[in-house]
Amino acid sequence: MSETSNTNSIVVLVTIGSADEAATLAKTLVDEKLAACCNVIEKIRSIYRWEGKVCDEGETLLMIKAIAHNYDKLEKRIKELHSYQVPEIIAIDITRGFPPYLAWLKENSQP
Repeated sequence: MSETSNTNSIVVLVTIGSADEAATLAKTLVDEKLAACCNVIEKIRSIYRWEGKVCDEGETLLMIKAIAHNYDKLEKRIKELHSYQVPEIIAIDITRGFPPYLAWLKENSQP
């Protein structure tokens, strides 16, 4: 097994209504060391079903890099700060990556 397998690192995807709200959430998560880095990707288009209707809305995507064992704390904090009733919070395991980056991610995601 290579040293980049089973990294204990995750990417968490969160859609949010505005870039300003996403930036505020991102800064909080990084400041509290629940995430090492957050990318704010503006102007995505989301088509989804909500309360029986098909919606077509502009949103912002927050791509959060963190460590897996902090997921519960991270999810709780996102739910506390997010304006949506049911926010999208999806964690994806990082199974491989550049070792120096993964070491940096781990070092900067430890509250």
